[in-house]
Amino acid sequence: ARKLLAEAKTGANPFEGFVPHQPDKVDLTEFDAAYDHYEALGKAHFGKTAVVLVAGGLGERLGYSGIKLDIPVEVTESTPYLAHYAACLKAMEARMDKPKPVPFIIMTSDDTHTKTVAALEANHFFGLKKEQIHILKQELVPAIADNNGHLALEEKYKLILKPHGHGDIHMLLYTSGLAARLKQQGIEYLLFIQDTNGQVFNAAPAAIGVSVEKGFDFNSIAVNRIPGEAVGGLAKLIGNGKELTINVEYNQLDPLLRATVSPQGDVPNEQGFSMFPGNINVLVIKMASYVPMLDRTRGIIAEFVNPKYADQTKTVFKSPTRLETMMQDLAKLFGPDEKVGVTVFDRRWCFSANKNNIKDAAAKHAAGGPPESGATAESDFYLAGRMKLAAAGVKVETAKEELILGVPFTLGPRVLLRPAFAMTLAEVRTKISGGSISGDATLVLDGRDITLENVEITAGSALVIKAVDGAGVSAKNLKVGNAGFELIKLSAEEQNSSATPEYLRIRGYRIVNRGAAVYEFTSPGRYSL
Repeated sequence: ARKLLAEAKTGANPFEGFVPHQPDKVDLTEFDAAYDHYEALGKAHFGKTAVVLVAGGLGERLGYSGIKLDIPVEVTESTPYLAHYAACLKAMEARMDKPKPVPFIIMTSDDTHTKTVAALEANHFFGLKKEQIHILKQELVPAIADNNGHLALEEKYKLILKPHGHGDIHMLLYTSGLAARLKQQGIEYLLFIQDTNGQVFNAAPAAIGVSVEKGFDFNSIAVNRIPGEAVGGLAKLIGNGKELTINVEYNQLDPLLRATVSPQGDVPNEQGFSMFPGNINVLVIKMASYVPMLDRTRGIIAEFVNPKYADQTKTVFKSPTRLETMMQDLAKLFGPDEKVGVTVFDRRWCFSANKNNIKDAAAKHAAGGPPESGATAESDFYLAGRMKLAAAGVKVETAKEELILGVPFTLGPRVLLRPAFAMTLAEVRTKISGGSISGDATLVLDGRDITLENVEITAGSALVIKAVDGAGVSAKNLKVGNAGFELIKLSAEEQNSSATPEYLRIRGYRIVNRGAAVYEFTSPGRYSL
């Protein structure tokens, strides 16, 4: 702690002697033939993939008292993040040649463990098998009170404890022996995801495909980054006899660029983006190199410290700090014989975090930054659905964007193509053709054997089709006109009332069914609309 705090105080350059270069990357920001190729390749490897969810943090910045996994990713049907991720795993299983459970590893902490287990048990593991879920709990660490490394006390004899960061997942996968066992069972890739990014499985198949074809031992899913944005940049650093492809934190990227390849610092390219892709902490790691690395390192990731100082003297902290680890820093342990790469996707296709309360989100939006709130995460979740429809050739007319308590939200169309319906763009194209959707209309499709041909959903209307396995539903030349779902902004009284559910208060609205056309098929057979 003393060593790291001394470096933080003096502003030491951790990359002295290194020159940044473009990382080895594959650009999949367009839905073209290359995208389809990698997506199909990744889908073929679902049976050799396990999913790792890091969920040790609370929703304190959100103003949410529970665990973030319990927050609904959308409030049309109010699907919690954990239920959505479980549905994605079940959909992966259904698309295997020989279906088998996808191992699901969840890292919890003292703050989230009990509630995570309770959520799983109360919901019958969201349709997953209990034995396919592996919960690894990280420990809290003592907080640091000052630059001399004194331990911070809550009261006499009682330490202040704080999370140690998601880098602990590597140590836990090693000490539990789970990584080695999964490798022996035929798992070839681990997909690491965050707790509140509902878009992640849109990009997962193609990213796995890139890792397979390019032979990447470590593959970061990334987005185009805005210069100056508070997001780390992924760069290949060459110098000091080494070559590292790693995440460079945003506060370190600009001075590094000024000292080396860009005297102007972190400036935009012709497309308006930073020279280096933005890190979103979603990783695909090859087990063949990961397990031996865990054996060498015991999964221990180098710590860092990020104290918040009270003033420019940097002698007093605003609040106790802690040593942390980041799971993406594993890349620093890879040597010249391993391939570290990056796969770049359209931002809102693969990433829309839910981490800020409404007031903070509104302030960030006013300052020109991403709000990253419950409302914007939901809005982007629907946007990804619209992107899928458009890729299938559906005419999509988008409704206007409104500010709800200062946070932007696009009113529609609100499109939910559930994982059971499609896990790849290719599937969407084979199941939907022609037709249109407009304004604040709603479309929900949940079931593997559903097809739409020339279906028109008018503004304000809603079509919901749900079908169990074995039920085939065909909607053809159908024009949908009804009262649909309505988005209703919360009144000031509702916004401040404890009687209003927290998951609505962090958004500022509710969505109410006013007369949607809902078709549920609970028995096998062939049906047409």
